[in-house]
Amino acid sequence: MITGVHHIQLAAPPGSEDGLRAFYTGVLGLDEVPKPPGLAGRGGAWFRGGGVELHLGIEEGFRPARKAHPGLLVHDLDALAARLNAAGHATRPDDLLPGYRRCYADDPAGNRLEFLQPSR
Repeated sequence: MITGVHHIQLAAPPGSEDGLRAFYTGVLGLDEVPKPPGLAGRGGAWFRGGGVELHLGIEEGFRPARKAHPGLLVHDLDALAARLNAAGHATRPDDLLPGYRRCYADDPAGNRLEFLQPSR
């Protein structure tokens, strides 16, 4: 029945778009995708890269997702962790998932993100 994932939606607080753009494009290297005109007035930003599309929507009364999170596959976890740490987004390594090296980091809104690289 399900054929794939179209996008992942995360929430963010009002006024956070500039920080989100700097993080998702500058640190993670994703491209910003223009929102359709009918949705653009709601704020937020959409990003795409590596076969993944992330939609960051603005939510009044926002609380960051601390447990729920996207798991994003990467080809060089060490390089990405270095970029995240250098940009002030501390990474938290985790070796509990067999077959993968992984770490967690938070986006500027405080949402938890998981980055995974298959073990060699």
